[in-house]
Amino acid sequence: MALLRSGIARRWRPASVWMLYVAGLLPAAWGFYLGATGNLGADPVKTFEHHLGLWALRFIVLTLAVSPLRDLGGPNLIRYRRALGLLSFYYVLMHFAVYLVLDQALVPSAVLADIVKRPFITLGMAALLLLVPLALTSNSFSIKRLGRNWSRLHRLVYVIAGLAGLHFALSTKVLAAEHYFYLGLLAVLIAYRIVRSLQPRRGRRRAMQPVATE
Repeated sequence: MALLRSGIARRWRPASVWMLYVAGLLPAAWGFYLGATGNLGADPVKTFEHHLGLWALRFIVLTLAVSPLRDLGGPNLIRYRRALGLLSFYYVLMHFAVYLVLDQALVPSAVLADIVKRPFITLGMAALLLLVPLALTSNSFSIKRLGRNWSRLHRLVYVIAGLAGLHFALSTKVLAAEHYFYLGLLAVLIAYRIVRSLQPRRGRRRAMQPVATE
């Protein structure tokens, strides 16, 4: 019976990852539908931009939360971390595409002027550029090819998270409860990573071990 359950679980895992991709892209499809049917309010472009950017931030938070959840005895969602990371990249890319095509009408000079004059645009562009190598190396071939350098490269996600949080905060003149909520989550997750990296290796290995269950 145990072998049967183990076999079913192994077969279910790839399907569950693909289901996560499908579910993860539904908010983008819904936002596009609302825009196409004229239901995004008085400023549909800005609303759609914010919608996509907020989901990008949510997936970044979820990606960063995978390891702490496992370390602290919560569910082990490590098999979904790659999908969550890629979903965050897809949403950042869509967020940028809406800004580039609908907001700036594909005018390079306008985009460059925005990057120079508006700090939150600069931070957002930096986060996007740093995400590109992470997305390109989010595959088994790159993990084997890069070895330990793969882990070093993907630590950039914490820098990206900080840039994304600042981009989110500076994109508005007044911080609302929503901004404080996500900034607080990012601060806790980044601080957890810093504290964890300062622990002795033995302590870190022990923390990473899953808690025994009955």
